[in-house]
Amino acid sequence: MSLFPIIGAVQNYAWGKFGSSSAVAQFAHDNDPSVVIDESQPYAELWMGTHPKAPAVLSQDKAKKLSDVISSDPVKYLGKSVVEKFHSKTELPFLFKVLSINKVLSIQAHPDKSLGAQLHADDPQHYPDSNHKPEMAVALTDFEAFCGFKPLDEIDQLLQKIPEFKEIVGSDLAAKFHESAAERKSLLRSVFAAVMTTPEESISNYAAKLVERTHKQPELFGPVLADLIQRLNVQFPGDVGLFCGCLMLNHCNLKSGEAMFLQAKEPHAYISGDIMECMAASDNVIRAGFTPKFKDVKILVSSLTYSTDPVEDQKQKPAAFPRGSGDAEFALYDPPIDEFSVLQIKFKKAGSASIKGIHGPSIVIVTGGSGEISIQGQKGLKASTGGIFFVGAETEVALKTEGEFTLYRAFCEAE
Repeated sequence: MSLFPIIGAVQNYAWGKFGSSSAVAQFAHDNDPSVVIDESQPYAELWMGTHPKAPAVLSQDKAKKLSDVISSDPVKYLGKSVVEKFHSKTELPFLFKVLSINKVLSIQAHPDKSLGAQLHADDPQHYPDSNHKPEMAVALTDFEAFCGFKPLDEIDQLLQKIPEFKEIVGSDLAAKFHESAAERKSLLRSVFAAVMTTPEESISNYAAKLVERTHKQPELFGPVLADLIQRLNVQFPGDVGLFCGCLMLNHCNLKSGEAMFLQAKEPHAYISGDIMECMAASDNVIRAGFTPKFKDVKILVSSLTYSTDPVEDQKQKPAAFPRGSGDAEFALYDPPIDEFSVLQIKFKKAGSASIKGIHGPSIVIVTGGSGEISIQGQKGLKASTGGIFFVGAETEVALKTEGEFTLYRAFCEAE
């Protein structure tokens, strides 16, 4: 049995979309009709994987976890190379999710492997494992996020013309940042540190003046930034994120099918929309703003890379996938890490397609339409919106449909 349906785990975090407006709720109900959607509850994430916090279970036996099946024959399900590389006989190297975002998530960064190991050893309460946590988001609907620092010239322009920003940073540092273009890269850390170490009461006072200025002098910000500050202030009044996020980080908008990859030690935050997210199996987060949770400001300031790439460079461009053939369109999102890649499979009309065996485990979810998924020697399975499937290593998959049909497949191959 190298292809079988599974049930993901819903997470009802406060920032999620409410009730049936949430793709998470819709997919969860469609995949498991016993899930009753509560219109008063936020449905934030649907986890599809083996993470012990919220593991996937088998559709035919909810008492049996996906990890139980994998452990019965790790080489069959994970592939020999994946078992050897990641030293696990029960867990997937990645966690695949659907996210439905109604309210901005915390501005955060994730450690690389060496920092993750150090943080876990020093503070296991706040850093529960020793792994890194690279992430990729693929938009299902219009999606907006913060991703990395703005280009230095843009930060300088805002620093010079927004009085509240300059006062927090300090006039001497603001002047040095403006006058010493060659040193701006190294000074960016000092600017960010000044914002992050300003006392909360002062931040709240400056934020109130900042929001008032977006109404009285919107031309200083431009309509997009003024609106963003006003919207996020409603969600988190007087928060430091209005400065370290809105004024310092790239504001990124993705259309359906567009993706962005978030490197370790890069600040980011999701703002709104529905996405597919894939990440290394870790729960390590270093938070900065828009959150009531623990903020590790010292570690955050010292660990960031302070790269200032423009928004377009943050996007993960899709590549061809020659192992897929037939009537579907294939788009491979393949970030420069070992734990995961994500394949979009889209039929625009009736047809069939096949995908050669992948040298590692896969999770497949249907995000639109319906069809059939099958493997040789096994009866085909109905695959409709919300359906989730596990595919074992080296398993060739066949798909067919009578109309439009869209699937996303997360997988790992250890080269």
